[in-house]
Amino acid sequence: MTPDASGPDDTPTDRTPAPPRRRAGHLASLLSALRRRRSTQRPGEAETLPDMEATTRMTDLETARTRLDTHLRELAGQDLLLCLDIDGTLVDHDGTMTPPMRTALRRAAEEQVVVIATGRSIGATLPIVEAAGIESGYAVCSNGAVTVRMDPQAERGYRVVDTRTFQPGHALRTLRDIAPDAHYAVEMADGTFHATVGFQDASFGVEAIESDLEHLMSLEAVRVVVHVPDLTPQEFSDVIAESGVHGVEYSIGWTAWLDMAAPGVSKASALEEIRTGLGIDQARTVAVGDGFNDSEMLVWAGVGIAMGQAPQGVKDLADTVTESVYADGTVLVLEQLRG
Repeated sequence: MTPDASGPDDTPTDRTPAPPRRRAGHLASLLSALRRRRSTQRPGEAETLPDMEATTRMTDLETARTRLDTHLRELAGQDLLLCLDIDGTLVDHDGTMTPPMRTALRRAAEEQVVVIATGRSIGATLPIVEAAGIESGYAVCSNGAVTVRMDPQAERGYRVVDTRTFQPGHALRTLRDIAPDAHYAVEMADGTFHATVGFQDASFGVEAIESDLEHLMSLEAVRVVVHVPDLTPQEFSDVIAESGVHGVEYSIGWTAWLDMAAPGVSKASALEEIRTGLGIDQARTVAVGDGFNDSEMLVWAGVGIAMGQAPQGVKDLADTVTESVYADGTVLVLEQLRG
């Protein structure tokens, strides 16, 4: 993310209100059809009406399972590297993780190497890891700029194993000239944030220290966040394209929100470091995500899986698509991999 879509994961998928469930239009049409049918049916027919919504729901689940089976059948039961976005993947856009998701995630972490890969900072990532009861594996935070290894013996339950920093001064000066009303925040390697006045966000995981933009330009960052409240994502994309910002990597999520990192840094780059360090074959990597900041990760993975509610552009990059986060699409993936 941005949290996990550029933002925490991962678009910042966790900064916008929950989108309408994709089945809402279908449900409205179904209810209308049922009303018309009730008005014309003969006495005694009501008891024989099938539960059309439940039937459709089961069909959707079976279709998703069939799609997943095609790509995951040969991986079931093997030792894998499972790479999972947070926002829109493990939790919905209200930050809620369902009990089945929590159970499946904890089980997966006991049986496989699980990497939580998100646009969130360390401070916003660890509560998810702790809530799921994960005590091993890794977390790739800040869209690849910070990697931690879970370690119950460590003082805080984890160890930072890699950080990638950069000097954001030039990019910030350029963006200031193009978008003078934007909000800016700089994430430091130690997880602290410095931000312009009034810019606070739950995805930071901590309260940002208010600073002027001149001070932010002097800091060494693992990530820079730029938010322009009055622009749509497309308008913001146009602004970024016109700005000529270079020397950093960026991804734009669900809102007018920009995450910048050091050149070449992404979730995929951090995951590749973990993969090679563990000696896991590329073909035995599986990634699940829903945002544009998951794009590189989904392409990198042996099997890249997009969530059902992901934008079409993200789905097009993935090998296959599971159900939406509201239907526990990630649980379906983890169940398929257990065999």
